[in-house]
Amino acid sequence: MTPQTTTPAHVSILIADDHPLFRAALSQALEQALGKPSLESVGSVEELNGVLAGDHEFDLLLLDLNMPGARGYSALVHSCSVAPNLPVIVVSAHEDPSVAKASLDHGASGFIPKSASLETISEAISTVLDGGRWIPEGMENASNDEDEFAAKLATLTPQQQRVLMMLSEGLLNKQIAIDLTISEATVKAHITAILRKLGVHTRTQAVIAARSLEIDWANKTRRQLDASNAS
Repeated sequence: MTPQTTTPAHVSILIADDHPLFRAALSQALEQALGKPSLESVGSVEELNGVLAGDHEFDLLLLDLNMPGARGYSALVHSCSVAPNLPVIVVSAHEDPSVAKASLDHGASGFIPKSASLETISEAISTVLDGGRWIPEGMENASNDEDEFAAKLATLTPQQQRVLMMLSEGLLNKQIAIDLTISEATVKAHITAILRKLGVHTRTQAVIAARSLEIDWANKTRRQLDASNAS
């Protein structure tokens, strides 16, 4: 039975996931938990950033970590930075407890495995909308070695995060300036601030630090397959 909550009758939800079938399942769970919420969907990080930059106000973001344009937790961190008052629930096909823990450490209010039942999804959504935090049973005590860097990354402005991600893609200062429509001097100023905030001395060190955000999907999948074959 869906739990009773104090969630407002009319809420607006943004779903960021590139799989239409799972978006449909989420919509069903939302209707089960909330009645008839206002729903909007995007299928890439570029679309998500565009919506968040607009005037529409949402009550909740349901975010898939692994969609086009996403690099590990970068979409989560950026969303929390540009919309700090918008609660985010990460929905992921990866059920490693460390991923759940890292998602909360990077700003999410909840984590839902995609294998969760509709009842569990409904309960998680209602809990977060009521101001709580949600993590699946058994994942509460997972370890995460990225806490210190996550705290440092959270101090970057949205523009500094964009510059850092572009550095990670190997772009030069001139290319970053053109893409962001800013001067090279401004790019250099952002890089100086990034290095200071992350506690590193070179842009290479900053890139290495930024890549610690990325989830090694291939290795995790390989480990899961090895474990399955061994059982």
